[in-house]
Amino acid sequence: MFPEHIRTLAAAVLAEYEFAGYTLATAESCTGGLIAGALTDIPGSSKVVERGFVTYSNVAKSEMLGVPPSLIHARGAVSAEVAVAMAVGALSHSKADVAVAVTGVAGPDGGTEAKPVGRVYIATAVRRGPATHKEYTFPGDRAAVRLATVETALERLRTARPRGSLR
Repeated sequence: MFPEHIRTLAAAVLAEYEFAGYTLATAESCTGGLIAGALTDIPGSSKVVERGFVTYSNVAKSEMLGVPPSLIHARGAVSAEVAVAMAVGALSHSKADVAVAVTGVAGPDGGTEAKPVGRVYIATAVRRGPATHKEYTFPGDRAAVRLATVETALERLRTARPRGSLR
């Protein structure tokens, strides 16, 4: 289902998190659950994946993750601030130790000069730790943007995992 390099990356994330005893949650908009899908495509993933939120609509971002509607209105659903709020909300609404969140414009429509097709924000949050974000602009069609987002989110999970004891 997923390209081999994404399966390999997902397996590495799971192995590292399992070894460290950490769990994770995903909060996804433009990928529609593909990050959770890549992770749960690997046998044994239930030891690490605590839950996933698919929050494609603004209402879902607010209801499921607690993203303030005023933030979405002020900054837009595709923004660094909303990505961070999604990641923090995923931690708040789960028992996970780490969360990754993605929001973006996968295309082919919906892009603007300020937020073109391919613009994606990926945020990670660590329980009792910092939330970070980064902006990306991925080339290609909808499928390419979504797969690049999945790959990059998995890479970010590798660097976002907690370094000390959370328990």
